Amino acid sequence: MPTALAEQDWVAAQAEHEARVDALLAAHLQRQATHRGHPVEDFLFTYYQHRPAQLRRWHPGVGRVLLGGAASERESWRFYRAEGGAVGLDSSAFAAARGATVRSLRDLLAATKARPAHLGCFGLHEWAMVYRASDRRHPAYPLRLGPAATDAIVESHQLRCSHFDAFRFFTAPARPLNRLQPTPQTRVAIEQPGCLHATMDLYQHAFRISPATPSELTLACFELARDVRAVDMRASPYDLSALGYQPIPIETADGKAQYVAAQREFAERAKPLRSWLLAVCEAVLSAPAPRAAAGRR
Repeated sequence: MPTALAEQDWVAAQAEHEARVDALLAAHLQRQATHRGHPVEDFLFTYYQHRPAQLRRWHPGVGRVLLGGAASERESWRFYRAEGGAVGLDSSAFAAARGATVRSLRDLLAATKARPAHLGCFGLHEWAMVYRASDRRHPAYPLRLGPAATDAIVESHQLRCSHFDAFRFFTAPARPLNRLQPTPQTRVAIEQPGCLHATMDLYQHAFRISPATPSELTLACFELARDVRAVDMRASPYDLSALGYQPIPIETADGKAQYVAAQREFAERAKPLRSWLLAVCEAVLSAPAPRAAAGRR
């Protein structure tokens, strides 16, 4: 049986969610309005392409229904339905429409969760993205060590990137230097929980299966991804000190230790979120066959 949320409780939860999102996104939206970019914070909206308005919209998620008159407007939302005086996710219709995506995500989450965290990559994926490059993704910001020394760091280390969506941005000369050659097809076989990009991707996973994902989980994944992105770029070859980001000098022993400590902390923070996402997938996939089509908005 689904958990029924009293109107006063879910309306309060919705308002709290919207206020938290507004506070988190205020600077981003101000920059967007004036066409100013940010190499760290914009990533969660340009790479993942989940709009601020979508993040702000609150969903109870699978297994919870909303009571009270205020819930009636959701009856026309896609994958929602009213039944027995409550409104909530039509799990059966969602599973019928998005089952392949949910199964694929379930397999990836379960495989990643079962592996130990590998902590020896030192964030060199960002360095490999500028290796012997004539242009860079963030040309407004200089390389801390300059082009030649940056290339030398790549050449003097073993590249161990296991994440395809990071690896695909390596420069052509850097790709053969990587110990692994990840592809979309090998993702389930090699993705591991120590990878910063795999941790950031929890946010992407959460919104890909919305509205089945409760917004508390989506926002927690967003906040974790935001923290991870800051460390990701602090460990990069770029000098972002003008933006207030102090570098993590992974070319030094102290910098490597600092990066590994951050990796370990993020992997621990990700564990309950990955498990929660996995539970959402399982709940959707266990839904009975649909009895009626879901409403559309």
